[in-house]
Amino acid sequence: MKLGILVNTRYHRDDVIGITDAARNRGHEVIIFVMDEATKLLEDSAFTALASRDGVSMSFCDHNATKFKINKDLVPEGVVCGSQYNNAQMQHEADKVIVL
Repeated sequence: MKLGILVNTRYHRDDVIGITDAARNRGHEVIIFVMDEATKLLEDSAFTALASRDGVSMSFCDHNATKFKINKDLVPEGVVCGSQYNNAQMQHEADKVIVL
């Protein structure tokens, strides 16, 4: 199963990490898309480290990151700088989507 996690607030960092770990421990693939004020989490290495785990992909909305003045130099290479198209792809590919 593919689990999508749409993160649009900055208040659920630990929940995203926990849900991702639980899903991966059960053998599920996880797709994370970060937008709106959640782009502030991109400056948190514990959060962005999720993208380096097997079976996890992460992308974010560049427009929102620019709006919130995120230092994109801090974002690891494995995190895709994208657009709402990446969100649409996640919605299409995921079997279930959680919004936080």
